Amino acid sequence: MQLGTGTADLVLPGLDVAAPVSEPHPGHWIERGPQKRLMVFAGRSHPELAQRIVEQLGVELGEVELSTFANGETYCRYDESIRGSDLFIVQTGCGEIDRNLMELFLMIQAARLGSAKRITAVIPLYPYARQDRKAKPREPISARFVADALQVAGADRILTMDLHAGQIQGFFSIPVDHMTALPLFARHFRDLGLHGDGMVSVSPDAGRAKQAVRFAEMIDSEFAIMHKARPDHDIAAVAEIAGRVRGKKAILGDDVIMTGGTMMANVRALEEAGVEEVWIYATHGLFCADSLESFDGHDLIKGVVVTDTVPIDPLTKPDKLTVLPVSGLLAETIMNVFADDSVSAIFGGENQLF
Repeated sequence: MQLGTGTADLVLPGLDVAAPVSEPHPGHWIERGPQKRLMVFAGRSHPELAQRIVEQLGVELGEVELSTFANGETYCRYDESIRGSDLFIVQTGCGEIDRNLMELFLMIQAARLGSAKRITAVIPLYPYARQDRKAKPREPISARFVADALQVAGADRILTMDLHAGQIQGFFSIPVDHMTALPLFARHFRDLGLHGDGMVSVSPDAGRAKQAVRFAEMIDSEFAIMHKARPDHDIAAVAEIAGRVRGKKAILGDDVIMTGGTMMANVRALEEAGVEEVWIYATHGLFCADSLESFDGHDLIKGVVVTDTVPIDPLTKPDKLTVLPVSGLLAETIMNVFADDSVSAIFGGENQLF
């Protein structure tokens, strides 16, 4: 029974009607706003490249403590929280290769134990890439072992550039984002006017033939392929050249220059075949020993172009050497991985080229 008043209705105790309440139904998840957090850390192999990458991304390098004990062991500790982050570790395959590899393994495992949500190893130059098969009995397949170790350490993804061989991607059971510097080289040579008739794109061996053909399309030129024999490590001998090179300007490309023995053998073969001048490009310019001096002292070689995937000392860089930056390309790829966008779209779907 309700008693009316002039202003409000009163309800007697015990006679009030409860308002309907909707029963909650449990779901399969708890909805929460997106809170992805990109963090970039650098190993000690090439901190300058990592700094240029984060400048392109508009972030700061993460704080990590890396040191070497007196007995040669590596110590690693992240100096800030990485829990739930999309973490990228930049470490390239140069310098003290084995130390840098061990450092990368420890950084990945520390990130895993620190509860990073996803760990991407950014390895512009993949170490041990040339040991991708058994060429002789009782040899290891070292590139495969490195792939296994990266996955055991806890890497969720690999980001690398211009692998020595395509089958290295098959060594992984995690995603491998492969980039190529070929468009950078094509743009550079076109800016120099080295394109069209009178030019020839030369592959140093059959394994790089597809890249040479694609590069020829980029600069509107013909292409040629060299047949190479390798009697020993870091020693190459050119047997013959398939293609028309006489009277042309040759652009000779490879994935890496180490001792320069292969390139110099190719240059001598091109010289004998009647090439007017030679330009050389390689994504990774390691230049072991005095290989740079051999390039600089050869009159037929007009220029050598590499990228900064490995550090190049500007004080000892000869005039013939040009270094193209890849930090913008790496930063764009990292951002696409972070945003779950396509990586191959950056390269027009042609980032394998094997």
